[in-house]
Amino acid sequence: MPDGAPLDPPADSPSYPEHWEADVVLRDGSTMRIRPIHPEDGDALQRFHARQSPESVYLRFFAPLTRLPERDLHRFTHVDHHERVALVVTWQEEIVAVGRFDQIGGGDAEVAFNVSDSAQGKGLGSVLLEHLAAAGRELGVRRFLADVLPQNARMLRVFTDAGYDVKQAYDDGIMAVSFTIRPTDRSLAVLAERERRAEALSMAAVLAPRRVLLVCAGDEGRAFGARLVDQLGGPERLRVVGLPGHPDTLAELEPREEEDLALLAADAPTVLDLIPALADHGIKAVVLYTGGFAVDPGTTKVAQRTLVTTLRRNGLRLVGPRSFGLLSAAADPVDATLWPGPLRPGTVGVFCQSAAAGLGLLSGAAERGLGISSFLSAGHRLDVSGNDTMQFWTSDEGTEVACLRLESIGNPRKFSRVARRLSEKGPVVAMIAGSTGQLNPPGHAVRTTAEPRRALDELMRQAGVLVADSEPALLDLAGLLAEQPLPTGDRVVVLTNSGTQAAILAELIQHHGLTSSIEPIALPAGSDGAAYADQVRDLTARSDWDAAVVGYVPLLTDDGAAVADQVRHLAAASGRTTLACLFGVTLLEGGPRAGPGPAGRAGQPRRSGRAGTAGADLPQR
Repeated sequence: MPDGAPLDPPADSPSYPEHWEADVVLRDGSTMRIRPIHPEDGDALQRFHARQSPESVYLRFFAPLTRLPERDLHRFTHVDHHERVALVVTWQEEIVAVGRFDQIGGGDAEVAFNVSDSAQGKGLGSVLLEHLAAAGRELGVRRFLADVLPQNARMLRVFTDAGYDVKQAYDDGIMAVSFTIRPTDRSLAVLAERERRAEALSMAAVLAPRRVLLVCAGDEGRAFGARLVDQLGGPERLRVVGLPGHPDTLAELEPREEEDLALLAADAPTVLDLIPALADHGIKAVVLYTGGFAVDPGTTKVAQRTLVTTLRRNGLRLVGPRSFGLLSAAADPVDATLWPGPLRPGTVGVFCQSAAAGLGLLSGAAERGLGISSFLSAGHRLDVSGNDTMQFWTSDEGTEVACLRLESIGNPRKFSRVARRLSEKGPVVAMIAGSTGQLNPPGHAVRTTAEPRRALDELMRQAGVLVADSEPALLDLAGLLAEQPLPTGDRVVVLTNSGTQAAILAELIQHHGLTSSIEPIALPAGSDGAAYADQVRDLTARSDWDAAVVGYVPLLTDDGAAVADQVRHLAAASGRTTLACLFGVTLLEGGPRAGPGPAGRAGQPRRSGRAGTAGADLPQR
C-alpha cells in the first residue's frame, strides 16, 4: 500500500521521526494510520484508556486503573523517539492502539502494547510489533523484553506468531518473554503473508463489492455519473445520488450494511466534504473519476496530501483520482468502467494507471474478444496501485493471467516480491510505457531514479514477469496465455505462405532459445485453405513439436476464412499451443475447441495477429 501524506509533526518536536508514519491495512481489510505519539495526544490517550474494559486495563498495567494519572499521561506522551519510543494507531483521529518500548541498555528494550477492546482481532498487535521492531533496529536495539500475565493469551500469541525466536520463562506469576528483533526467514515470511492477506481483503471492497453507491456533483461529475448509470444497468446493486430522478444528497439515504464501494465524480472540495459521510454509510473504498488535486501543496487547489489524509482518517481506500474505472471480479460483475461497449468475461486480470491507457486496453481487449476477469485503472495512483491489485489476484480464483500496463513503479522492491508470488500462480505479463519506467504525467508524484532501464528489465525477469514492448503485443500475449495450453517443451514449428515471414520467425525462435525441430514450412504465395489443410493433417499426426505459429498473407487471393478454419482444427486436434498471424482476420469464431492441454485450458486461438507480427514477443522459457 503506498505511503499516505504524513500528518504535520508537532512544532516543538524537531526530532519527530516523520518516516515512521504509515498507512496500514489490517487483518479485516480496513485501513488505519500508525504514527509516533505527539505531546498533544494526552486527551486522546486518556479517552482511549477510559474506553478499555477493566480486564484489558489489568492485563496492561497489572493493576486496576480507572484513569491515567497526569504524571503517567505526561510521561507516556512526551517521548524522545530514541530512548523512549511510542507509536499509536488512529481511526478518525481517535487512538485505538498504543505500542511502546523503553531502552534499558545493552541493546535491550522493554516493549508493551495496548489495543482497544473494540479493535481486537484486527491484527493491530502484530502491526505495532512490526513497526516497533523496525524502529528499534534503526536505533540499535537488538532484543525486546516483555513481562506478560499468563492469562494474556492474545499478547503472548502476538510474540510467538511473529516469526522471531521467542524465549519464555515463568517466574512469580509473570511470563518473561524475550527475543531478538533481527529478521529471520520465518518472520519475513510471516510479514509478507500478513501483508498479502490484509491487502487482498481490503481490495475485495474494490474488486468484489456487494453493493455500489454512485455519487456525483457539478457539471463534470454529473456527466461522468450519467455515463456510469447507463453502464451499470439495473438498480438492484446500485443507488445513485446527485442525478435527476435520484436523491440530491447522501443525507437522504439510509446507510446499507452491505454497501462497500462508492463511485465518486465531483470537484475536489466536494470530494473532501463527502468522504466522512461515505464512511458513515459503511463505504470501504472509493473510485474517483474526477481530478483537480494538486501535487504541490503550495497552490490554491486542494492538495493530494489533504485528500489522502482525509481518506486515512476515515479508513477508506481510493482508486484514482482520474480513474477510468473498474470491472469487478464476480459471477455478476460490476462494470464501472467508462468503456461503452461489452467486454467478454474470462480469466485475464488487467491493470493500468491513466484513463488513456484504460481506453486503449479495453478497446484492444474488445477487438480481440479477450476474456476479462477484472479491470482496474488506478489513475493518479494516490492509494491503490498495481501492487494492491496483484495482491488481490493472488487469491482470486477467477484470474489466471495478470496483465499490467505500467507508466511507473512506485515501490520496486514490493512490486518484485508481489509479482514473484503471483507468477507462481499463473503468468504475469507487463508493458512499461516510455523508456525508463518512471514516467511522471501531470497529477502524479513519482520517485526519480538514476538506475538504467536494464535494471528494471532485470527486476521483471527475476520476478518472473514477461515483458511486451507494445500494448497490442501485451494483449496478444495475455490472450495467448489465457486461451492456450502451455507448451510442454521448446520445439516450435512454423507454417506460413511467406518465405520472408518464415525466415523472420525462425530467427526469433532461435533468439529466444527455442528449437525449430522441423524446418519452417513456407508454402507458395498463392496457397489456399486446401494447401494448409494438407500440412495441418501432417502436423497433427507428428509428435516432434510443442507449439505452432501459423501465418497467412493473401498476396494473390484471400482465403483467410478457410485458413482460419485450419488453424482451429490444428489447435483442436493436436491439443498443443497454436499461435496465428492471419492478415485481415481479427477473431476466430466458432468451430471446435481443443481438449484440455497440460494446463487444463482450451487450445483454440481466439485472436490472430497482424501480418508480420506473429512471434515477435515469443515468451522465453
